[in-house]
Amino acid sequence: MNLRNTFLSIVVPLYNEEGNIPQLIKNINEALEGLDYEIILVDDFSTDKTVSIIKKLKNSKVKLIELRKNYGQSSALAAGLDSALGDFIVTMDGDLQNDPKDIIPMLQKLHDEGWDVVVGIRNKRQDSFLKKLPSKIANFLIRKATKLNIKDHGCALKVFKKEIAKELNLYGEMHRFIGLLAYLNGARVGETNVRHHHRIHGKSKYGMGRVFKVVNDILLILFQRNYLHKPLYLLGNLGILFFLIGAIINIYLLVEKIMGNDIGDRPLLILGVLLLLVGVQLFTTGIAIDLQMRTYYETQNTRPYKIKEITNFDKLKT
Repeated sequence: MNLRNTFLSIVVPLYNEEGNIPQLIKNINEALEGLDYEIILVDDFSTDKTVSIIKKLKNSKVKLIELRKNYGQSSALAAGLDSALGDFIVTMDGDLQNDPKDIIPMLQKLHDEGWDVVVGIRNKRQDSFLKKLPSKIANFLIRKATKLNIKDHGCALKVFKKEIAKELNLYGEMHRFIGLLAYLNGARVGETNVRHHHRIHGKSKYGMGRVFKVVNDILLILFQRNYLHKPLYLLGNLGILFFLIGAIINIYLLVEKIMGNDIGDRPLLILGVLLLLVGVQLFTTGIAIDLQMRTYYETQNTRPYKIKEITNFDKLKT
């Protein structure tokens, strides 16, 4: 693969990484020396000196995107992907734990083996147990629930073909499963071992509360995978099932009543009526969500973020 004729986009979402910025840019420039690339730094409304440090450096390879408020890492990543111009798009964290030296080998693997996406596997991961546990749970659940057998979905270092990255719709906290989202869109996803370093500056934004978010996000992705286009198939089927069970119970109680038995104080009557109501509610909710899906597909031009300012330091120098 001749990288000399290839333009790369390195997308890095940032939040309070003032201590890491100079070394981050230096590491990327050294790793990609001689190649044609851009570094897209997306500031997710940092409260420290992250933005001012980037502007003082005035690195010609850097494009700085400042968001109007703190939208979260997924939206910051989406802003960077939307702005990227490269033939291949690389995503990585800004905490210096990912090593830019792995980018070229990942690009070579993508090209040689015909992948659309290559995901990093953090070799000898340098994180605390509180960060590793949610990732292990997520990786296990994804392997069991999908056909995508990727060892480390949480690694931020990933390489995408441009057309695959541009198709991703990121919102909420879906950045954790960006490889899975690409796979569900039909991408061929490979993986390779990458370096992983200790965090030197700043504080980790992850903790045990992330476990519950991981489980919720996986359930949402699985719903989207199987029922996004037709949510009525899930809720409607459950509604019909509950309605039929409730109807059978009430028919049985009606026969009992006709035979002269008292049914007014039987808990089974309450259960039968409840199942009928729940069945009707699930079915009607399925219809309502189905209609909302139609509206969603007609209004996809809206983005989950708003940009305050874009600074392209290469153009400032010219």
